[in-house]
Amino acid sequence: MDERTKLEHARHTLAHLLASSVLTHYPDARPTIGPAIDNGFYYDFDFSHPISSDDLAVIEKTMRSILKTWTLVGSKTVSKEEALALFADNEFKKELICDIAEKGEAITIYTWGDFQDLCRGGHAENASQIDAGAFKLTHLAGAYWRGSEKNPMLTRIYGLAFATKAELDQYLHDQEEAKKRDHRKLGKELQLFALVDEVGAGLPLFYPKGALLRRLVENFIIEAQERRGYEPIWIPHITKKRLYEISGHLQKYDALYPPMELPDEDSYYIKPMNCPHFMMLYKENPHSYREMPVRWTCTTTNYRYEKSGELSGLTRVRALTQDDCHVFCLPSQIEQEVNLMLDMIDETYRAFHFDNFWVRISTHDPANKDNYIGNPDVWRTSEEALSRLIENRGWTHSTGVGEAAFYGPKLDFMAKDAIGREWQLSTIQLDMNLPERFELEYTADDNSKQRPVVIHRAILGSTERFLGVIIEHFAGAFPLWLSPVQVQVLPVGLTHTEACKQLADQLTAQSIRATVDDSSESVGKKIRNAEKMKVPYMLVIGDKEKDLKVLSVRKRGSKDTIESTREDFIRHATEKIVSRSHEL
Repeated sequence: MDERTKLEHARHTLAHLLASSVLTHYPDARPTIGPAIDNGFYYDFDFSHPISSDDLAVIEKTMRSILKTWTLVGSKTVSKEEALALFADNEFKKELICDIAEKGEAITIYTWGDFQDLCRGGHAENASQIDAGAFKLTHLAGAYWRGSEKNPMLTRIYGLAFATKAELDQYLHDQEEAKKRDHRKLGKELQLFALVDEVGAGLPLFYPKGALLRRLVENFIIEAQERRGYEPIWIPHITKKRLYEISGHLQKYDALYPPMELPDEDSYYIKPMNCPHFMMLYKENPHSYREMPVRWTCTTTNYRYEKSGELSGLTRVRALTQDDCHVFCLPSQIEQEVNLMLDMIDETYRAFHFDNFWVRISTHDPANKDNYIGNPDVWRTSEEALSRLIENRGWTHSTGVGEAAFYGPKLDFMAKDAIGREWQLSTIQLDMNLPERFELEYTADDNSKQRPVVIHRAILGSTERFLGVIIEHFAGAFPLWLSPVQVQVLPVGLTHTEACKQLADQLTAQSIRATVDDSSESVGKKIRNAEKMKVPYMLVIGDKEKDLKVLSVRKRGSKDTIESTREDFIRHATEKIVSRSHEL
């Protein structure tokens, strides 16, 4: 048994141990289900009286006490009638038993001491070998029985569990670090964006600094695209219902906002994606093989009716801006075009310091063919092409069966941030189906009409999500080239303000973003405020620096002040900005 399976079995065993410990203190509680999860386990209970987080310490102490003698006596297969009798007072377990029996599956009961539970198995062979310091109960949550809001609300108790106490401690440390980096918290503190109830959930508003940050990020992609021969287009934000009938989105996509019903006109939808608009623009004119590939891009906002419970700051929104690209090409050009996109992704991840990433090759699920459109042979050809290109790069990858878009396979890029969390960012989708649905054509060299291949691509994924990720990745302390304010000029007193404004103007003229803190605060307070706003450089101007020949320079995070000539500082800062260095 590998270590990963052993840990999963230990977590599953701890879930049962939790249920047993809860019954020790609350004999009338009714346990329901308790699986292992990625970082531990949970168990859902129906309590006759509410419990609070304060009760978790007592339950956890009992778990540690029982663990010393927690021995799996064994398991047995029982009949439906025997199982129902065993759990006669638990309607939840009885429902599960009836479902299992209806499927014709075996009903198994596992026993530890005097505790018995309905379970399919997968437990630690010897629970006493589980590190008693490597698990911890963390919090309570409400959970509907079997995930349906039509069912009773249960109390879920979550626990963390790792192979060793050191791993648990590291995880808890990382969680605390994640709280400090939370982009929702930093977004407010750094005055980047706001989420306002009166505007609507999932519809972020950006302050000047946030708007500048998103422009810097989007311009990075725009410049990288134009160097590679991509051309911008523009598309509207609404469309007739007919467009999504042709594309298949109306039948397959479940995040469309309700249609706008207009008198004496067709229904209109606000767009959740851009692909159909691109298709129609291509179709409007004849195309020859000589002009292929056609590389079109558009940075534009889409609107998706995501469930309110799934929204999260900038990382899951209802208004998302995509650096969208569609390449119309010959089948023989697929490799060169995808490689061009892979080069862009590599350049982008280096610039934003995502040094650790891997690729999921997302394929269709042959067992659920109704979820997709197109010919199985086309799917196989497309999936093989994408797999080959990633393998040739030597990039770490895996296959995600069933993760494809309904119209084609894709490459999903999973990047790790500074504290090891994975985020899905870029995507490349190979599409041989929408060209068929839209009857797209080009004239081949033999004058025959042929279908182009369409490659969908977004490097950022969405601007909002990417911003949320990089805010947390850098903990708001952006590298110089990305910082909305690169230099804060701090006058020691009122008599130094004019010199500070002159210096800020000189820096701005050299494309260095500089502002002056001309408040009445002490210079010490001004430095603390600039540190709090995570400004990369602070220039303190007093009597000695008033002629602006020599500057007192303080770097973000440093308590030391160094002297530099104005020319040397401008030269140094410019080099860091142009090279997109991550060091100050």
